[in-house]
Amino acid sequence: MALTISSSPHDRIPLDTPTLMRRVCYCLLPGIGAQWWFFGSGSLIQILLAILTAYGAEALVLALRGRRLSPLKDNSALLTAILIGIALPPLAPWWLVVIGTGFAIIVAKHLYGGIGQNLFNPAMIAYVLLLVSFPLQMTSWLPPLELQLYPVTFADSVSAIFTGFTLDGFSPHQLRELADGATMATPLDTLKTGFTQGHTANEILANPVFDGLAGLGWQWVNLAYLAGGLMLLRLKLTSWTIPVSILLSLFVASLIGFLIAPDGTASPTLHLLSGATMVGAFFIATDPVSAATTFKGRLIYGALIGLLIYLIRTFGGYPDAIAFAVLLANMTVPMIDALTKPTTYGVRR
Repeated sequence: MALTISSSPHDRIPLDTPTLMRRVCYCLLPGIGAQWWFFGSGSLIQILLAILTAYGAEALVLALRGRRLSPLKDNSALLTAILIGIALPPLAPWWLVVIGTGFAIIVAKHLYGGIGQNLFNPAMIAYVLLLVSFPLQMTSWLPPLELQLYPVTFADSVSAIFTGFTLDGFSPHQLRELADGATMATPLDTLKTGFTQGHTANEILANPVFDGLAGLGWQWVNLAYLAGGLMLLRLKLTSWTIPVSILLSLFVASLIGFLIAPDGTASPTLHLLSGATMVGAFFIATDPVSAATTFKGRLIYGALIGLLIYLIRTFGGYPDAIAFAVLLANMTVPMIDALTKPTTYGVRR
């Protein structure tokens, strides 16, 4: 399987799948670095665990199918593992990433026939499985290091992930309470909880987790993934249509909601620069296998995801909605492609 990028009407530069996947992984590095800087080294450990699990699961499935192990070199399992690793809380237990990554590779990818055959984004299917099955562990995000009264070292992260406690005996839940006294530390979590308790937006934004544009640490993580996404576009590894339509749709929907009820909804800035917005728009929704393929279809597909993100965040039960929005949009891709299929030249409608 290879992707061909046209550099001119006559010259073609073949870009094979391993190279494509590897370059996409490189573009994720700014965001990964920002997560490590603001939330500690736990995310790096989660990514490493996910990579080891992904390659182990892929090798097992290929052996059971009687196929050669050469597909391990296509780097698709590597990209899926990285996306799962960065989506999990840094101090989530080790078995959580193993279950999620194994399910993504064995069920969401190979049960449909392997690379290029999956109907849904494997990383997002794994994330939803974990979120529905283990909601407590999946929402155990710590606040940024700046707000933590107990600094979590690399050794503490390793201990917490594999034993459930830091070297000094603190659990992730205790670390969150030591930091801000709240059970939900992310900006979207805090906002959702505050609204359900009857607080206004101004009252909720007084929480120390909110700082600057969209939350301490989170805004810089999103800007880092935005920088990586722009690298994707610059290297022509993906089209601008889906990311731009997602962000534009989310901005318009959140702006309308904010103008109608400014004290009861999040601002457009918070929607765009908090949670997994940028990594979802550039690295998840643009999966070439499960996304729409026509030009108009990609615009519709992206706009639908942006609208679903806003609706689920505002009216649904989950504070961040990237995974649900992408999977729901994946279901509509066959219809979108069928309705937006360009007419062949010379064919009468």
